Amino acid sequence: MQWQPAQLQQMYRQMVTIRRFEEAVRDLYTSGQMPGLAHTSAGQEAVAVGACAVLRPDDYIVSNHRGHGHCIAKGASLDRMAAELLGKVTGYCRGKGGTMHIAAVETNNLGATGIVGGGIGTATGVGLSARLRGTDQVVVCFFGDGASNEGLFHESLNLAAIWQLPVVFLCENNQYGEYTAGRSVTAGTAIAERAASYGLPGGSVDGMDPLAVAEAVSLAVARARSGGGPSLLECVTYRFHGHHVGDPGAYRTREELDAWRQRDPIPRFRSHLQAIGVLGPDEADRLDGEAARAVEQAVVFAQQSPFPPLSEVEEHVYA
Repeated sequence: MQWQPAQLQQMYRQMVTIRRFEEAVRDLYTSGQMPGLAHTSAGQEAVAVGACAVLRPDDYIVSNHRGHGHCIAKGASLDRMAAELLGKVTGYCRGKGGTMHIAAVETNNLGATGIVGGGIGTATGVGLSARLRGTDQVVVCFFGDGASNEGLFHESLNLAAIWQLPVVFLCENNQYGEYTAGRSVTAGTAIAERAASYGLPGGSVDGMDPLAVAEAVSLAVARARSGGGPSLLECVTYRFHGHHVGDPGAYRTREELDAWRQRDPIPRFRSHLQAIGVLGPDEADRLDGEAARAVEQAVVFAQQSPFPPLSEVEEHVYA
């Protein structure tokens, strides 16, 4: 793909913004300001940014419990995201969804879910909707390696293949399902190999490289948009922190963690952009500063926002 310098700089800024946002989430949670659990995606920024960089505004994404990065990469407001995390009325779901259920419909982000694999069926339904409405919209479905062993994964890929739905099933293989190494519970050598069982194109890609992710997703999106049906992509990545903020990650060795941190996607991408003359040191520092200030302002906005009024307790309840 041919990228303009401004596009590459925007991708870098989005990755830094995601990292800064996730750091803020950890601080908010540990200081007792954030209800519920917090699952952060530090280390996985390249997947969200690379995938969303090749989507149109009217394309859809469906996210999961580790979805802050997806939300930001699809263009969500940091203010409204932070407010949602703190349960404030100015949040995307008026403070009633929280970290695992943000839905930014204005950017065609149809939401995250705390149910492992739950979004896979939703994305398949969205793909069916696009086909029935006769649009050329595409949906990218983000899920983890643990979700690939859920029954809904296989049922959805089967239906999507039969009906040739415009869905890109994108597995973020961060090596662990909660506290369990994926290699100990997942048969086969690669999750992407399962695509062949449904007659779908599939492939594994370096999930620590946003340009590699963008290239693979771009091909899958083009196929889906032209009526060629779904694809299965596996982005091999790593989460730098535990399953949730309270998890110290003691089930991982220091050697393993250090090896993956050497592949941190942000400094790697920064070095690449500097090497090709797209990003000078001053420009990189400016983008870093802009991202940090944007997150700081979002946190202040959230902290100063009110909680929903008690009168709303029975509103938006459907079951």
